[in-house]
Parts: sequence; C-alpha cells; structure tokens
Amino acid sequence: MRRSVAVCLVVLGGVAALGVGELRRQQARGPVAIPGLVSSLETIGIAEGSVPTTVYSAVARFEAPNWTRDGKALIFDQDGKLFRVGVDGGTPVALDVGAAIRCNGSHGLSPDGRWLAITCAMPDAPEARVYIVPSGGGVPRRLTAHPASYWHGWSPDGKTLVFTRPDHGSINTFAIPFEGGEERALTTGTGISDDPDFSPDGRWIYFNSDRGGGSMQIWKMHPDGTGAEQVTRDAYVNWTPHPSPDGRTMVILSYEPGTAGHPSNMPISLRLVTLADGGIRTLTKLVGGGGTMNVPSWAPDGSRFAFVSYKLP
Repeated sequence: MRRSVAVCLVVLGGVAALGVGELRRQQARGPVAIPGLVSSLETIGIAEGSVPTTVYSAVARFEAPNWTRDGKALIFDQDGKLFRVGVDGGTPVALDVGAAIRCNGSHGLSPDGRWLAITCAMPDAPEARVYIVPSGGGVPRRLTAHPASYWHGWSPDGKTLVFTRPDHGSINTFAIPFEGGEERALTTGTGISDDPDFSPDGRWIYFNSDRGGGSMQIWKMHPDGTGAEQVTRDAYVNWTPHPSPDGRTMVILSYEPGTAGHPSNMPISLRLVTLADGGIRTLTKLVGGGGTMNVPSWAPDGSRFAFVSYKLP
C-alpha cells in the first residue's frame, strides 16, 4: 500500500514512455503521447516493510528524479524541461537551463551539488548532448561533442562524468573530464553497456550489459574500463544500477524474465542488492521501466530513494 503526502494532481500534458527497440533513436524522437497517463513521483525507504510515499502526481509523463544534495528537493524532467519540487510535495518549479531544449531523463547533480549535468538539444545543435549548468540554473556549457550522448554518472571527486552513446552499432560507455576534453571509451564491442554509475568510493562503475549472453544483467568495472565482473545472474532482466551513498547496497530495476529491451509502462520490481554477499530483496512492485529510475536518485543519507511510477488510462 502506498502512502501519499502533499499530492498535487494536475494536468500538464500527458506523454508516454520511451519505446523498446533502437533505444537512443527513440530517445531522440521523444515519447509517444498517451492521453490520460498518470505519473507519480515517489520515495521509499530501504528498511524491511517500507512502503512508497507519493510526493507529486500529475496527468502527464515525467521521469528520472534526482535527490538534491541538501535533501530538500527532487529534480525531474517533463516535456523537454527540468523541474524541481520539494520532497514534501508542492508545485514543481521549472529550472533555468538557458537555450537548452528537449531535455530528457539523463541528468544529475555533481557530488558537491554545485553543478547539474543535463542531456538536451540546442537550437543550433538539434541532437542530444551532455551540457553542464549551475544547479540553480544558468547558461549551459557543452561537454560532449558527439550527438546522441546521454549522461549517467559523476565520479565522487567530481572530476569525471560517464555517459553513453552509440558506437559502431552498439551502445557503449565513455568517460570525459568535467572541465572538458577528449572522451575515453570504457566499454567496446557489440551489444549494450548502459546506465553507468560510480560506487561512492570511486573504485567501481556499475552498469547493465548483455555482454554475458542472455538477458540484461548488472556488471561492474574499474573506472578505466578494466576488470569487468558480472554482479547479478538471475532470471530477471536487470537495468539501472545505483549504489547507495554508503556503498553497502545498490538499487536496480528488474523486468520479468523474457522482457525485451528497456520498455516503459511494464510490470517491474525495484530490488535492493546487498553488495557484500549479493543478496537481493524486492522493495516494491509497480508499473514502470524507462523513466522510472534512469539516474541516481538516492537521498543523501541513503535511507530512501526516489522513482516514478505510471498508471495507464
């Protein structure tokens, strides 16, 4: 059962979740409209018996929450714009991202909270690239040169960002300095290596990949791309790994066995992995997928994390 606090149900233009195949091309085109879709921004604790709390709900499609470093607000995207809402609810306020347009669900804050990485287009650069803006809003600075680049993670020291983009028919993971410069491939080859996120000690990057054959599973590698190890090996189709701030656990999004791609509006589970022994338990089940938990969304104290669920009309 879900608890609700300060729920604001408004109509802000309903749009549906991302498609299944050709992940990056469909992201560039944007979601397909589903009138009447309800999105709910929720949080849940990791203690046994925790239930979700609804922060904000709307007849609309929004996605991909980040928890601010002061613990007071959540950032999400909707209709190509970024918004901020208090963790206790209220009316979302649009963030100033300058001339950036068509911002999507690949965004996140620097470790010190001063900067926000966003994945958007610009009037003179129509495809998605990674940009940096002050967390309070401002003029975007372009970071990645290649189109169809999608931000996913920030190193704990704030010096490196990881992102993904198409590469020779695959989706691979790359690193780039915060100050700009040459990107560096961390994964290569065929298939998908997506959704990278750093461990809080900076020793590992967790990501999902089909490199092992069969379904999508969670892997980890060193920050230079070496030493890849498989983490999950069950029948579920596992995506979007996000280590907790204390490094003891990791939340993942799991589709039912046999699910193809990274679809939205599907029955999914959000599961907690204990990294010391690999134990996994289900925290909550919902309708979601693409858009639910694309990016890091832990509360700073590691007691809760945020996600988006969907209700079809």
